[in-house]
Amino acid sequence: MRNFFLSQSYKETQLHALNPQSWLQVERGKLYKSTSYSPSSIESLIKVAEPPVLTLFKPVDYVEVLAQIHEELEGCAPQEMSNLYLLQFQVFRGLGEAKLLQRSLHSAWQNATTVHEKLIYASWLRYEKQGEEVISDLLASCGKCSQEFGLLNVASQFPSKTVDTISRCSYQIDQISTMVFFQIRGEMIACERQKIAALSAPFNTMLNGSFTESILEVIDLSENGISPVGMRAVSNFSVEEHLDDLSVEILLEIMVFANTFCCEKLKDACDRQLASLVSSRQDAVELMECAMEEDAPVLAASCLQVLLRELPQCLNDEQVIKTFLNVNKQQRATMAGHASFALYCLLCQVTMNINPKSDVTVCFLEKLVESAASTRQKQLAFHQLGCVKLLRKEYSEAEHYFSAALTAGHVYSVAGLARLAYIRGDKLSSHEKLSSVISSYQPLGWMYQERALYCEGDRKLEDLDKATELDPTLTHPYMYRAASFMRKQDAKLALAEINRLLGFKLSLECLELRFCFYLALEDYKSALCDVQAILTLSPEYRMFEGRAPASQLRTLVREHVDQWTTADCWLQLYDRWSSVDDIGSLSVIYQMLESDAAKGVLYFRQSLLLLRLNCPEAAMRSLQLARQHAATEHERLVYEGWILYDTGHCEEGLRKAEESISIQRSFEAFFLKAYALADSSLDPSCSATVVSLLEDALKCPSDRLRKGQALNNLGSVYVDSGNIDMAADCYISALKIQHTRAHQGLARVHFLKNDRKAAYEEMTKLIEKARNNASAYEKRSEYCEREHTKEDLQMVTQLDPLRVYPYRYRAAVSLCPYRANLFCSHLNLIYQWSPVLMDNHKEKEAIAELTQAIAFKADLHLLHLRAAFYEHIGDIASALRDCRAALSLDPNHQEMLELHKRVNSQEP
Repeated sequence: MRNFFLSQSYKETQLHALNPQSWLQVERGKLYKSTSYSPSSIESLIKVAEPPVLTLFKPVDYVEVLAQIHEELEGCAPQEMSNLYLLQFQVFRGLGEAKLLQRSLHSAWQNATTVHEKLIYASWLRYEKQGEEVISDLLASCGKCSQEFGLLNVASQFPSKTVDTISRCSYQIDQISTMVFFQIRGEMIACERQKIAALSAPFNTMLNGSFTESILEVIDLSENGISPVGMRAVSNFSVEEHLDDLSVEILLEIMVFANTFCCEKLKDACDRQLASLVSSRQDAVELMECAMEEDAPVLAASCLQVLLRELPQCLNDEQVIKTFLNVNKQQRATMAGHASFALYCLLCQVTMNINPKSDVTVCFLEKLVESAASTRQKQLAFHQLGCVKLLRKEYSEAEHYFSAALTAGHVYSVAGLARLAYIRGDKLSSHEKLSSVISSYQPLGWMYQERALYCEGDRKLEDLDKATELDPTLTHPYMYRAASFMRKQDAKLALAEINRLLGFKLSLECLELRFCFYLALEDYKSALCDVQAILTLSPEYRMFEGRAPASQLRTLVREHVDQWTTADCWLQLYDRWSSVDDIGSLSVIYQMLESDAAKGVLYFRQSLLLLRLNCPEAAMRSLQLARQHAATEHERLVYEGWILYDTGHCEEGLRKAEESISIQRSFEAFFLKAYALADSSLDPSCSATVVSLLEDALKCPSDRLRKGQALNNLGSVYVDSGNIDMAADCYISALKIQHTRAHQGLARVHFLKNDRKAAYEEMTKLIEKARNNASAYEKRSEYCEREHTKEDLQMVTQLDPLRVYPYRYRAAVSLCPYRANLFCSHLNLIYQWSPVLMDNHKEKEAIAELTQAIAFKADLHLLHLRAAFYEHIGDIASALRDCRAALSLDPNHQEMLELHKRVNSQEP
């Protein structure tokens, strides 16, 4: 386990002997059943490691930093925008906001003003989108080319060199011939004297000035490093002002010659022609050296483009690594212009993903430190280098860089300094460092989590509980508490604790820990379920600090679980899908994929579950596997349609659905077309088309899992169009085939019929049946009396603290108990009611409720509501800060833009 290690005695075993057979008590295929689990065997499995010091930019107040970035973007020069978006990217990366960081990176690319920035950010986006090449192919099959990050015409990004006309020197001898001959290795190259003189001031002085050469008809250039072929090309250029097709070797000769004699126009032409010849990694490596030596920016940029397009593979090439590392400040400027920091940021991210402990990673980070100019850039660079030095156990250097980062203002780096103090045996100093931070800043979850590492007993648990209260997304506190319960042989509490986190955050480390719990309890069926879920999420996952493949452990555990037939698997899948047990459903599908069942269908179901579990990357991988294993062309077209739809290409997704229907009418093709149309069309009249499509889908063969979903969707369309009775029929039909989520739709129907009690009871049925029921509690809260609403929403926060509606509701109810739901939905009501409702105590309660959630969840609605509250209590500076931070999350949110404009006009 990445954050979890074995006992020392276990570590000493040979790798080939590492397996869980000692826990499984396997001997000659027989399983020994013990009456209780041994504390010593538990200890070897569940010793939870310290959380890593993250190599991320983590400001104490991310809202303030986002607001500052937004303010700077409003008034900065165009050439500064990309750097600001890069910083915004780093903030979102530290928050774990994958979609937002992608958007920031895209903004950095869109606002790039130099060729180097365009190349670097395009390459970075392409690196982030690894594995999505299939999308470009699918778009091409629809006649839509995706050239967004195609090869850039580098030369066109540089203005052509213009050279002032060189006037002839005053010293002239009229008798001198208009021709001059340059002797090179015994050959004579005839040139027009004044054309050569016009190439540069040195040539003009040589040929028209007071030097001896000005009266010579033959001048020996044999010692100037140019061949006769090269000099003839120079002569032709002096007349025709362009270079013929020449070999790389001759062009390099001319480049050096042009630099020697300051022929700027000749050098520029040579630079551009060489740039057009870079076509491979080897070309790029060889010519980059020349580009930096001769200060050839076009050639350098062309080489950079070729190298960056091959990330991450090119960083396995030592020549490429040397190209990026063996450069001084001037050469860095030639290679990357003013984007050196962005370049090394990208390279550092790639190498840290490959091997954070490698020498290459360290060297790139040292270049990042050299390139850092602003305070924020230094915070990131120093901190990341400190983290890597800590991993490499280079403690003295790690302390130097963590201290530098802290001095620059990166408070999170104190976590690294505390670790180092503890390693030196000064546990008290570690505790004091964290206590000082907690008392000096607004406390955050990570501060208490870190301090807990240097506490014992109840004080440790108090700090971990506080860490969870402040930031429920931190995994270490749950794991530590669960392991503590397990050591005390309280398996029920241990599983309940780890399930708290897995209920809203699918963590591989937590699944692995739960797998170990089940092993210790000899619950091999549950252990198999978890290891199969792990392998679904990460097929190459290795357990126990990377010592054992999860696939190997699965094989061993499976020997002790009864095997299911295909029919058994389908029954299990129906049961778990109906009980909204998504992890269990994933496990069943994983097992079914080993059979001869239609794999395309199963991978597709797997993708639906993964989307529901908020694992979009794994879901896309499953969709692509569904496409690869499609049994027929029309089935493949459906999966292609979903791939396009899920990546924002709705129109092309619809086209794939229609193409599939033209080959064969199928449930999935009609369902895809209906889903995409309902989600993308703003025309109310399209609801009739969606109804017709779903009805066509239901006429086609399919299993009850998918038909239940179609009936549920059809009910929603009927509700939206006001056909309540038809909606009720759909939901009831869906429930008859065990589509549990239809309870929510039926509850809505009851509510629209003014039967609030029936709606409440319907949602209660869903809560009782569903394994994951936070959303059901949230929905039921709408049908409760006020006190019960608060209870349900409190339960939502316990089950899934990332759901933001309960925080908004509680903030609103602090101000007006009887209008809370309206305030959550219609912020403009705050402006109407706040002069009557607000008082000093209540407004602080409301703001505190929102602040609690904002600390760990970057959410536009929370920031919007808090900004509105701040405006109405007259705290314009705080309101403006929240507006700017919210617009960093969604720059085009209309209500937020209006509030920002109004608040901004009030700023003194």
